[in-house]
Amino acid sequence: MSQRLRVAAICTIYHAWSHADAIVTKFLKGMTTDEACHAPEVDIVSMYIDHVLENDIGTGMAAAHDVPVHPSIRRALHAGADKLNVDAVLLIGEHGDYPWNERGRHMYPRRQFFEQIAGVFSESGRSVPVFSDKHFAYAWADARWMWDRAQELDIPLMAGSCLPLSWRRPWLEHDKGVHIDAAVAVGFGGIEAYGYHTLETLQCMIERRVGGESGVVSVQCLEGDDVWRARDQGRFSAELAEAACATVGTRQPGNMEDCDKPALFLLEHADGLHSAALMLNGHVADWAYAARVDGQVQATEFFLQPDGPGASFGYLSRNIQRFFQTGVSPYPTQRTLLTTGVIDAAMNSRYEDHRRLETPWLDITYESYDQLPERPLGERPSGACLARNCPDLLLPWRQ
Repeated sequence: MSQRLRVAAICTIYHAWSHADAIVTKFLKGMTTDEACHAPEVDIVSMYIDHVLENDIGTGMAAAHDVPVHPSIRRALHAGADKLNVDAVLLIGEHGDYPWNERGRHMYPRRQFFEQIAGVFSESGRSVPVFSDKHFAYAWADARWMWDRAQELDIPLMAGSCLPLSWRRPWLEHDKGVHIDAAVAVGFGGIEAYGYHTLETLQCMIERRVGGESGVVSVQCLEGDDVWRARDQGRFSAELAEAACATVGTRQPGNMEDCDKPALFLLEHADGLHSAALMLNGHVADWAYAARVDGQVQATEFFLQPDGPGASFGYLSRNIQRFFQTGVSPYPTQRTLLTTGVIDAAMNSRYEDHRRLETPWLDITYESYDQLPERPLGERPSGACLARNCPDLLLPWRQ
């Protein structure tokens, strides 16, 4: 049997229901999917937690699993040695006591964490795979720096959230190479954090169109009544927005115009595709997607398990684990780079009086995967991911 990989977990904070709990806990206690409760195949051997506050569970979790918690990122990557002594890194830079800037960006130190990780790789003369949770950074310049630094040091990268690995109802996966005439994703929640999720929902689908992703040449954010004016002007498809909402089980009675503070991101792609991400707080509480494919409307709901960081993060963790073992991301990391740039442009557009921003720097081209990553193929959680079947692995914070 081959030796198990050694993993360092670098976290901003580690409290119940945080992303550190959603991911690192699964690497310590098990990864739940519809099919089974999977024992981890790699070992967390060191940890760094930037904020240990009153609600911390990370230090106790680490102690229970004999994982040292180190006072610096460098020491966590050294893991008791005097140079890099791990085979992979989990970078979980979500949640924590960090400020927002004037543009509404939550200033998580993901670039700063990655810079230190890359520094250890550089001084040690070798690089190992790094998974970076959600989008790369709150500012495009930081995200681009991280990408370029990874290329310089030949760092295998995987990034993103669990939205592309959620349940879909009805099941929809575009064949690679389809003709998509227009597309809309629908979401809810905070305009930056959940706006990113809505953009990722959109991007993981439209990247499968003929020619792959061609890059984004302009982005505009609209809010309030301007959202409905844009719809009435045909700047996004009312038919597709309604088709997406129709799939959502949490949809509230009434019209989407009745929602609280609607927001819209309008994207123009280099190949001529126009796509949109529509935030409908109060009207829906899940994500959805609709597209016109060869003249026919196709739509699906993206459903995440509601009771805490459940099996959707189990599927994500399984894919991260496979990435650590192979050094190859199961889906294009350029997706995360592009959506990072789009949410940055959208928030800048919002701050700058909702103007349309031309984005020549988002000339990021790539093709989608050929083989499905590990993810649910049903419409709702089932089997081992239900709490009654695997409570110890699914809900560790309730023990």
